Amino acid sequence: MGKIYGLGLGPGDLDLMSVKAHRLLTGAKHVAYFRKAGRKGQARKMVDSLLPEGVIEFPMEYPVTTEIPVTDPRYNEILSAFYAEVAAHLRTLVESGEDIVVLCEGDPFFYGSFMHLYTRLNEVVPVEVVPAITGMSGAWTATGQPITWGDDVLTVLMGTLEEKDLVRHMDDTDALVVMKIGRNFDKVVRALKVAGKFDDAWIVQFATMPNQSMCKLSEMTEKVTPYFSIIVVHGQGRRP
Repeated sequence: MGKIYGLGLGPGDLDLMSVKAHRLLTGAKHVAYFRKAGRKGQARKMVDSLLPEGVIEFPMEYPVTTEIPVTDPRYNEILSAFYAEVAAHLRTLVESGEDIVVLCEGDPFFYGSFMHLYTRLNEVVPVEVVPAITGMSGAWTATGQPITWGDDVLTVLMGTLEEKDLVRHMDDTDALVVMKIGRNFDKVVRALKVAGKFDDAWIVQFATMPNQSMCKLSEMTEKVTPYFSIIVVHGQGRRP
């Protein structure tokens, strides 16, 4: 029996990858990764220089991403069938004695696709998760300011939430991270304004990567990069 490794790659800078992740990656025989059809996949691009010669790749191509809304019942149905299919393929490899490294941007257990494989495989084959620095940690570090002080409460929101829910959660927190912005950008901006947090918000794109950019959200003039954009609002709580 082999083993599946959910390998956290961190926020993008390979120097921030753990020693364990680097060791497993450079010694891998099988590497699996998610990607949009027709794309190389961000996780795969991140490790271009580290994959050993002759590694066997298994790209797992999403059947749907933004083509239909997440609220459409078909969305979960299609993705559920997809995850079941790729999990079955990985299980077959593991049961034949092969180890498989599954590439995960950021941390595997933080809003990542790997979780959907983990829940389908963890009780039937050996699975090990290798944690990593999250993208949001890279984002708030890029601003050069602590995200929380003293007793500050930190809330992480998905831009896909309803606007009224965004406002409610924003109202009820000290420090804030908003992810999955993309086509939800205008909605998130409106919610920040209603919650009185717009002027304190920063937007970081491609955190820790070579093309990282950062500015106050109120001063932003360029187009938002959908996938790799994170908004942060720093807490201002108790300090000595």
